[in-house]
Formats: sequence, structure tokens, C-alpha cells
Amino acid sequence: MERILVVDDNKALAKLIAKQMDKSVEDMLIDVAHDFAEAKAMIERNKSEYFMTILDLNLPDAPNGEIVDYVLSKGLPAIVLTGSIDEKTKQTFIHKDIVDYVYKSNMDDINYIFQMINRLNKNRQYKALIVEDSMPFRNNLKKILTSLQFKVLTAAHGEEAMSYFADNPDIKLIITDYRMPVKDGLEILKEVRKERDKNSLGVIVMTSPSESVGAPVFLKNGANDFIAKPFEKEELICRINNTIEAMENINQIANFANRDFLTGVFNRRYFYSDMENYIAHCEEAAEPYAIAMLDIDHFKNINDAYGHEGGDKVLKFIAKKLIDETKENDLVARFGGEEFCIVLKNISQEEAVKFFVNLRAKIASSKIPIKQETVSVTVSIGIAFNKSDYHLDEILESADEALYTAKESGRNRVEVAQ
Repeated sequence: MERILVVDDNKALAKLIAKQMDKSVEDMLIDVAHDFAEAKAMIERNKSEYFMTILDLNLPDAPNGEIVDYVLSKGLPAIVLTGSIDEKTKQTFIHKDIVDYVYKSNMDDINYIFQMINRLNKNRQYKALIVEDSMPFRNNLKKILTSLQFKVLTAAHGEEAMSYFADNPDIKLIITDYRMPVKDGLEILKEVRKERDKNSLGVIVMTSPSESVGAPVFLKNGANDFIAKPFEKEELICRINNTIEAMENINQIANFANRDFLTGVFNRRYFYSDMENYIAHCEEAAEPYAIAMLDIDHFKNINDAYGHEGGDKVLKFIAKKLIDETKENDLVARFGGEEFCIVLKNISQEEAVKFFVNLRAKIASSKIPIKQETVSVTVSIGIAFNKSDYHLDEILESADEALYTAKESGRNRVEVAQ
């Protein structure tokens, strides 16, 4: 289980941050330290588990920001907290490869921390491509994007960039200079827009101060944003975050009708629509598939013990686990309450049973953080396979009957429909 370390000598503030973070940040344990020595001990003990550190700049035993240097020397990302900061100190620390710094003057500033951590956590799924012919500048950009948790690719010119683009169709963000040898940034922009629109691929174009070509040229050709050199690190981070979040928001709206609001997996409506097309394909291609109904055991006890907030965390954890374990072409849908339906496409019966047996075991061994505790849950699973003379509802009914058998036989089991 990943962790976040909060270090602040103000115990009330540290407690508040930890409490709010537990509500706002999913699937992570929150550790709290009140001085440098305590923080060092925690890092030595749990270094490999820390996703992020939140560090007070002035501690009783580290009054000059020594903890920031220590944490960075351990290769851990850091967000710096400070009550007040002059411009000289700000510039010193912003250039120390910290992720960001936050004034802790009011609750809005504290809330920014939670937003930033969730942003960084989401960024881990994205690839970013930097296209810049200046090696020092390219390396500096790579450090910034790596600190923002992107998987970073770099290219020295447009032709190399397009090669990376062809080999990595999952690139989410391109930051490109305009003037470059071989192929410039405007040519890159025009080429990538033939394949990907601005809702699926973000492009930010950089130009030098002497450049005669202005922002409208790039924006009219499909750039999501534009930034002129030289620029502040903070400005670039804000523009990157805004670009990514704008794409996510548009895609979220587009997916809203097909997705379960709480868990993000598909809903029952989309399930039937997708399966209607898929079954027609399977009948023509004789492709095997498996349908499973999964139910969280004793889910009411979770709600009773931890409230609906705790129950929601369990549902989101299970949904994420199902998405992580299945293939991209498979289908995961929430049918209601604590019940999910999983379709494994183009798979043999033996492979499907093995998959669900392993899935049950992985879920049972997982730990879910709820209110500073870790909770384990189990699931029951019923599996049915496609038959040429069966309609979809009949296969679902068979999977449901197998699920009922699993629950009646003691739960935390996998049963196959007869």
C-alpha cells in the first residue's frame, strides 16, 4: 500500500491535513510526523512506499528547510508547505525539483494540496512527449514532467517526435518547441491533429521571445495551449494541469451517460448495448467468452461499521481492481449495489476460470484504507460461458445462479454454472 507523509510541527494543522487527505485521496495510507527526526525515521522505515511527501519548510529541528534537501536526496517527491515566504527563498526552493509549494494561510490553500496529489496520482497513467532541440532545456523539462509523475519521452526534433508518436499511440501530452531542425513544432502539430483531436491529445507549443509567429497560428491549428520562453516553472505546471484537466472533463461528460457515477466503470445500459454488438460478432466468428457476476461479501457490514463513505471506498477499490486486472477489450460494469458484471472476451473456459480464481484471491489479500484503518473484503463469483442457443439474459441468469451457489456455499468462492 502506498503512503503519503505529512510533516508539520503544528499538530492541529497536521491532523487536519491527514483527516481531509484520508477523505480526498484514495487507496493511500497517511503518515504524520511533527519534526525532522520523526520524519527521517519514517522515511528510513517506509521509503519505498511513499508516493508523496508534504513538508513544512520550517521545523524546530530543521528551521532552514533542511528536510526538503533530505527528502529530495532520497528520491522522493515533495510539496513544500510554508506560512510565509520571500521571493528569494521561493526561488531557491522552486528550483530544487520540488513538485510545488503551498502557502498554508487558509483552507483553500490546504485544499489545493489534495487537488495536486489527486492530479499527480492520475498523471501516472499518462505518457508525455517533450520535443526540444536544446538538450539542457529538454532535460530541465523532463525533470519537471517526471516530478509531475508523467511517463516521459524526449525527442530532439520533429521527425524523431513523430517516430515516438507512431510507436506510442497512448501519448496524452506533447510539449513542443516551434523552431527546430528537420521538422518544426507547427508541422508536428498539423500531423498529430490528423490522427488525434484536442480532446484526446494535449499539445502545448513553446516559442522564443524573438519569434514573429504568434499564439493564434498555433491555436488555430489545434494547439491546446501556448507558452512563450522564458517562462516560470509554476506557469508551465499550471498550463499542463489545465490542459490535462480540460481533456479529462470533456471525456468525463462524453462518458457520463455510459458510466457508473461512483466507480467509473460502465453501467448496465452500456453493458447491454456493447454486448449486443459483441454477441453478433461472436456468433459470426465463433469467438468464446465468459460472463461473471461478482458480489462483495457482507457489504452491509462495511456500511454499518464505516458508513456509506467507507462503503463507497470499497466499491471504488473493487472497480479499480477489476479494471486493472482485465484486458482493455474486456467489459466491466456495475449492475447495482455491490454487484458487478465482468465479460472476458475471446477466452477459453479454462483460462477464464483460472482468471477468476486468481482475481478472488487477489481481492481477498488486498488492504483497503478506510479512516486510518485497513480493511479486507472478499467476493463471491459466478461464471457462465456463451452457448450458441442461449440469449444474453439466459447466460446472465446462469451466472447469477452460480453466484447464488457461491454465496450459499460459504462465500469467498468461485462457482461455474452447470
